[in-house]
Order: sequence, then C-alpha cells, then structure tokens
Amino acid sequence: QVQLVESGGGLVQAGGSLRLSCAASGRPFSRYKMAWFRQAPGKEREFVSACSRSGDSTYYADSVKGRFTISRDNAKNTLYLQMNNLKPEDTAVYYCAAVVRDYKIPDYWGQGTQVTVSS
Repeated sequence: QVQLVESGGGLVQAGGSLRLSCAASGRPFSRYKMAWFRQAPGKEREFVSACSRSGDSTYYADSVKGRFTISRDNAKNTLYLQMNNLKPEDTAVYYCAAVVRDYKIPDYWGQGTQVTVSS
C-alpha cells in the first residue's frame, strides 16, 4: 500500500500559476504510475494528467494540455503538477493517485488539495 499527501493548493488569480506536490510513502514510489484528478463542486471527478513509472511518458486532458505539466522525482518519492495560465474553470479539489494498471482506475488516492482560481 502507498500513502499519498498533496500540498500546494491555494487561491490564485486567473492567469496565475501554482505547483502541486504529492508526497508518497509506503511501498516504493517508482512501482506506480501516477495521476492527477480533480473534482469541481457539483461535478464528477475527472482525469487531469498522468505519467509513467519513469515519468518519460505523460498524458493530459484536453482542457489542460499546454498549460499543465506533470512530473515526478522518484528519488524524493514526489509527484508534481505545474499549473500555468490558470482559469476559473480549473477551480476544484485536486487529487493525487497511484496507479497499478489503468490510469483511469487508480488504486490509491490522496486526500486532495483545494485550488481556487478567481476571475
């Protein structure tokens, strides 16, 4: 089992940037593919981005492509999400997830961190 703790959320104006972090503990971090999801008020949780175990392969939802960058540091057991040019519609709770097989079906979740983008 792996434990995940997100940080880095907050309030930012539209056009601004934030970097989310996800610290992992427990089983070896490099064993898992990793992903970010988000859930806005009144909406279902949605996929944002994912990366392979090495971080060499990355995937993005169309809504964030070109603005968000996922990365990982396996030596530090940490996943990141750099978010630039933020929009009010990016407002959501962002969740880190560890994946064994299918990126869309994570096996472990963090508790989430709130990101609020004001217009």
